[in-house]
Amino acid sequence: MRREEYISDETVVKRANAAVRIELEKKRALDIPIVVYDRETQTIYHESDDGTRVEIGKRMRKERYSERIAKKA
Repeated sequence: MRREEYISDETVVKRANAAVRIELEKKRALDIPIVVYDRETQTIYHESDDGTRVEIGKRMRKERYSERIAKKA
């Protein structure tokens, strides 16, 4: 494949965002709870269409993968 045939990073990001938006709309239309991550509390929730949240878990690790690897080395 030549360089001219590649799609740009901006196009990849736009397509990924569109795919996520479409999937969320589909789940809302089918009344299926969506999974939401709250960055402030670092908690994972199931969020219903009516706005209710049910906690399903907490974040297991606090650091990035590269930081964990650096500690081991």
